[in-house]
Amino acid sequence: MADSENKEVSSKEEETAKQDEKDKDTTNEGLKTPGESSRQKSARSGSAKGKSSPEKSSSKGKKPAKGKAKKEEATQPTPAPADEENNDGLPDGTVALFLSSKTQELFECIADEQVTVETPNKLIPKEAIIQDMKTRAAVSDFTPVKQQMQEYTGEEVLVIYDADFKFGQNFYIALTEEAKEKILKPPVPEGEEGGEGGEGGGGVEEEEEDIIYTYVPPEPKEWVSLGSEVEIEDEAVTESRQKLTFTIQRIRREFGAPVKFSDHGPDDIKDGYIECVSFEDKSFNIKKMELDTSTQAVGTYTEKGTQTDWKHPCNKFTQYAPRLYEEEERKKLAESTDMLNFINQVTPRFELALQQNEIMDVFFDDWKALADEDSTFGSKSDNHLKEYQSFTDLLFSKDKTLTCIEWHPTIKGVIAVSCSERVSFDDRVDNASKILMNPSLILLWSFHDPIHPQILLEAPDDIFCFKFNPSDPNIITGGCINGQVVMWDISKYSDRLRNNQRGKQAKKNTMSSLPGFEDENTDKTPVVRYCAVSSIEHSHKSAICDIQWVPDHMEVTRGGVIVESKTMTCTQILSASVDGTVGIWDTKPPKGQTPSVEDARQDNPLGVPTTFKHLDLTWKPTLKIPVFRVEGSGEYGVTRISIQERQGDRGAVEKLKTGDMERKESSVGHMGGSLRMGSAKDKKPLEGATTKFFVGTEDGELVYADWKLEKDADSGKIQPPRPQFCKLLHHRSINTLQRSPFYKDIILVVGGWNFTIWKEGHDTAPLLQSAAAKMRLTAGYWSPTRPAVFFIGTADGNVDVWDLLDRTHEPSLSQNVSASAITNIFPWDVSNKQQLLAVSDSVGTLHILEVPWTLRHCSAGELPSVTNYLDREVKRLEYIDNRQSFHVDNKRKMQAEEAEKKMAQPTEPNTEEMENKMKVEWIEFQEDEKKFLEELGLLVVPDEPLPDV
Repeated sequence: MADSENKEVSSKEEETAKQDEKDKDTTNEGLKTPGESSRQKSARSGSAKGKSSPEKSSSKGKKPAKGKAKKEEATQPTPAPADEENNDGLPDGTVALFLSSKTQELFECIADEQVTVETPNKLIPKEAIIQDMKTRAAVSDFTPVKQQMQEYTGEEVLVIYDADFKFGQNFYIALTEEAKEKILKPPVPEGEEGGEGGEGGGGVEEEEEDIIYTYVPPEPKEWVSLGSEVEIEDEAVTESRQKLTFTIQRIRREFGAPVKFSDHGPDDIKDGYIECVSFEDKSFNIKKMELDTSTQAVGTYTEKGTQTDWKHPCNKFTQYAPRLYEEEERKKLAESTDMLNFINQVTPRFELALQQNEIMDVFFDDWKALADEDSTFGSKSDNHLKEYQSFTDLLFSKDKTLTCIEWHPTIKGVIAVSCSERVSFDDRVDNASKILMNPSLILLWSFHDPIHPQILLEAPDDIFCFKFNPSDPNIITGGCINGQVVMWDISKYSDRLRNNQRGKQAKKNTMSSLPGFEDENTDKTPVVRYCAVSSIEHSHKSAICDIQWVPDHMEVTRGGVIVESKTMTCTQILSASVDGTVGIWDTKPPKGQTPSVEDARQDNPLGVPTTFKHLDLTWKPTLKIPVFRVEGSGEYGVTRISIQERQGDRGAVEKLKTGDMERKESSVGHMGGSLRMGSAKDKKPLEGATTKFFVGTEDGELVYADWKLEKDADSGKIQPPRPQFCKLLHHRSINTLQRSPFYKDIILVVGGWNFTIWKEGHDTAPLLQSAAAKMRLTAGYWSPTRPAVFFIGTADGNVDVWDLLDRTHEPSLSQNVSASAITNIFPWDVSNKQQLLAVSDSVGTLHILEVPWTLRHCSAGELPSVTNYLDREVKRLEYIDNRQSFHVDNKRKMQAEEAEKKMAQPTEPNTEEMENKMKVEWIEFQEDEKKFLEELGLLVVPDEPLPDV
């Protein structure tokens, strides 16, 4: 029995497996093959009949007996997915959905009009449904199926109208392509294909037709070359260079230890993933020290031909002499009536044309200047300074005064500041030992790291001023409060400034970023010690308040003569101190001592470059110029200095003559051999350069002096002459003395509570003098892009922006930047689209502000307008001078005439003189009367009586 039962079970399993394979084949053929089973056909006919649901259609069939049901479950295949239903009675892949009347109007599926019981299907584009969900968001009726719509692969979505609300809503939607195909193309049963007789046949099932498929493997064809293999070979990447071999060594003390290698991903180790992405390095620059180039011009020969057909001859003539009327003809023509009428007719036209030319410029391009109206003077749009960044160091600069700020000449985003203690002179003297223990530093900041300074420059004492060398920005000079001049060389750390500018991506490409090769000193701020300092005996006796590099095209000799620089590099320094002297320092090594590049870059045990080793502690000025007072003895306390020549201006060099010229100055020609000129004998003097300069004093005076030496007539010493003039218009120390970047002879002077603008050559009065401000003015600077704009800093932390073409009695913009006093202002033109303004205060904070477009953009007519304004002011001063001279001369003339009149009129004698005169006249009258009577014999002279005996 057991064996028979096992045989029956095995036979049933084989039949079931065969039936499953047939069902799979019919399903793969799209459910359209004629060989599908009768059970499947009957099941499909039940799902496709009329409007009845799958439940009703299935309920119409006869229920099999219990014994037969188990047998059918084992022998019959699983029903097709189209016959499956979900718990709500909906076909698989569909969801009931309610569509409002508004949605029906939008998608043209209005119930009982555009979709009916007979035609319930409606295809709606998928993009329209997604756009509706984006437009109406949560209000959209398709929001419940938003996720299914995004994952839907077809282009059109099927929506079926449910008029009887059979599934709970008025519509239901197909969410898959399979569900849509099953609804639009339902399988047709065989009974319906044969007509109505199929049903009347008493339910007789037709026999199944089996189709046997035979697999025929494809036959290979002969390959025909069409040239594609050549393109593939060309595009293929092949190794063309020798591979690099790397040797990884271990630490000596770990030799012989077991090693275990393992793979790790980019996220397993910090900074373990190294990516070398190609990018354009905008900060990359190579300074060409020496370059040999050659060019050769070769003429290009071409052969061309032309042929002109001669059509017809043409007579031509040339007039080279004007036709002139004779004297009689001209006289007759001038007196004719026609000429007079012609002149009367055209005269109004000429007058009108001349008036129009005077009123407006007919050649003005309106389209080119169309956008300039937005940047006109006084525009309020985007007219304020924006905070860009701020720098402060809690250890080195907090609660200290920032005495000087300088932008790096070549590296963008790098700025340097110098710090000083906020103490008075008396407190500095009392706490000298404590102050000397605190480091005196210059901080170099980068925009890429606003928290930590990039480099610290160590100084022997507090720095009041410093400058980058325009020829070599790695060289920095500074002036100390004790009068010494200091030099630094940061060539060793220049790459640090540039690498920080490139950002974090550049750091990843370095060797120090690799795991196990980290450098502990990478994040530490290096401290650079000064490489040269001047001798105390020959330095200034007081604080150096201003320091400048002499322009690279000139040098100053020991006699104060300006000569041409052959090296075209900045090698001399100009310093000004309150001890009343101006010093010129030379950084070139002495003759016969030329340090090599290796020696210059070699560090000594203290880590100091030996670039200026020949100057350290022995450096003294080439020329020291005392600024004498105009009247009396003593010198002025110099705080600022300004010379006419500027860096990059080659005007004086271009005026030199081509031949060799011996340097001979008339002012020192009579000195003989007492004054040594050094190597200046071989150099050419710059005739266009002037030796005169402006200085500002600590008492608020503006002095115009000359450093060219000459022999004093009184003492016989060789010394500079006394200043030409001295004007006192400021009531405190002058803190700004700067020439305009657009005009070499226009100077801005800021000091006390006002500022003045002077023109070199007009020393009577300034072109513009501001009224006294409420707060003291502490700093000033010209705009580098607009000739009419300059910035003024005040003691209450405000920055005033003055526009001479907008208004001259008050600033165009006043904005508060800090709660403490402003100490320095320095604008920097980063690019055509950005300009930054560096502002330092007295509490150690450096503010970086972004200048708006209206204050940095120079309109087409601004420079001529400023020039005309300055010319008018010069004419006004000349008119005032002429009127004053006229009044003075007229007064002198009137006084001379009155003196002449007084000399012409007789003087009235006094009483004593009158009495004496009358006595003399009376005596003379008596003598004349006596003589007259004696002549007439009327005078009888009485005889003298005889003496008594």
